[in-house]
Amino acid sequence: MSTGGLSKARLGRMYDVMAGHVERGEVPGLVALVSRRGEVHVDVIGTNAVGGNPMRRDTIFRIASMTKPITAAAAMILVEECKLRLDEPVDRLIPELADRRVLKRLDGPLDDTVPANRPITVRDLLTLRLGIGAVMAPPGRYPIQKAMAEAGLTLWDPHEFTLNLSHRSSVSVGFHGGY
Repeated sequence: MSTGGLSKARLGRMYDVMAGHVERGEVPGLVALVSRRGEVHVDVIGTNAVGGNPMRRDTIFRIASMTKPITAAAAMILVEECKLRLDEPVDRLIPELADRRVLKRLDGPLDDTVPANRPITVRDLLTLRLGIGAVMAPPGRYPIQKAMAEAGLTLWDPHEFTLNLSHRSSVSVGFHGGY
């Protein structure tokens, strides 16, 4: 460990993981920055586009939907400080998600529900597996889709999707968490 608090071994592992994404063609390039106690480490890997110019430390990126990564970073800080656990149920943090029920069958009536197999965890929220899933079927095929449409909910336009947890929606959650 250096005086700044950055581990060379961990930085090396981070580089290997990030470089792997570029080598597999998942992204053309990336810039990763870690800062701790005044020490800053930057990795610049790949190009700014497929067949493009080499990535630079000051490459400008178009970013959108930053709420999730910023919230995830804050949550991981709380995990690192042992104030939050990844496998902790979110019931005490978001009581509206406690004691949820799920449909017995996707094609079944909306009142045919059972208790969820397990509570939603912090990990589920961070990996977008909380159980409010998109039904990959033509619109209106299943009762849950019809009820969501009637309630004005859609998963396709993030600007329109709202789920008011403070008043428990009358639309049941469609899936168990973790699926």
